[in-house]
Amino acid sequence: MNQLLLFDMDGVLVDVTDSYREAIQQTVASFGGSRPSRDLIQDFKNRGGFNCDWRLSHQILADEGFHVEFDDVVARFNELFLGKNNDGLVLRERWLPADALLDRLAARFRIGVYTGRHDFEIAPTLGRLGLNGFFDPVITADMVANAKPAPDGILQALETCRPERMWYIGDTVDDGLAARAAGVPFIGIAASSSPKRDELVCALQAAGAIAVITDINQLESVLPQ
Repeated sequence: MNQLLLFDMDGVLVDVTDSYREAIQQTVASFGGSRPSRDLIQDFKNRGGFNCDWRLSHQILADEGFHVEFDDVVARFNELFLGKNNDGLVLRERWLPADALLDRLAARFRIGVYTGRHDFEIAPTLGRLGLNGFFDPVITADMVANAKPAPDGILQALETCRPERMWYIGDTVDDGLAARAAGVPFIGIAASSSPKRDELVCALQAAGAIAVITDINQLESVLPQ
């Protein structure tokens, strides 16, 4: 049977606590804003509509009364995240799947990625881990007209792969809303270390999650055997 597991990347395959989340905090602070707490950042994520960390950083600054050009926020964020030669906060990312998990899944399913990252953001991480070419398809923000919570990337995967069954695995409300709009079952991830975890679990369930697990290593327990 042609079955597809489509993964979000951040918070699912990769722990971005000290990369993307830290970049939000440092970006806001660099423009004079108060360093936002991890709880505040999670509040935005749970609200939905802030899958893009550039937009989230810009909104926090605006809420504090700082009128900064969006392009300036993007430039500063990328400088912090990527560094001068992919030596920035991106190096703090931690791969989450245990050894052999993805190999076991790949023996049963086609596995792909649909991420809100752009091509230039995903390449350093997959390259560093030696995973270029492992996932198919890989759909990035550069490849869709509308970002999550729009379903564009999931619909693209459906059109490209034409699976008989498919699941989308993500860790945000926008992931769940995108899956629901595409008519694809959604499995939510709420890490035990997540700020506002109880609220996140409720938000993922409200967004249509058929199951909420603590991390990707529990995924096999909620998939059909």
